[in-house]
Amino acid sequence: MRDAKRLAAIRKLPCVRCGQSPSQAAHSNSSEHGKGRGIKADDRYTIPLCHSCHCDFDQYKTMGRDESKEWFAKMLEKTERMLHLDKDDCF
Repeated sequence: MRDAKRLAAIRKLPCVRCGQSPSQAAHSNSSEHGKGRGIKADDRYTIPLCHSCHCDFDQYKTMGRDESKEWFAKMLEKTERMLHLDKDDCF
């Protein structure tokens, strides 16, 4: 599922790993989120990462696959909280 609005909102957030901006919408690398060969995961499974952290995440440079999967789940929860806070700030 593609969600251009969510991706735009994700890109406005700082990197969840190092805090830098700008960030990119980094998709999950897990097949349970729809990831496949040449297919990105569902846009619901995106977190903000700067270019450097995004490369490290996609290439498993700083953690193995299992550790990366657990870390992504935590960062997805954090991202959802950050998106919710941004919406609350608008009112």
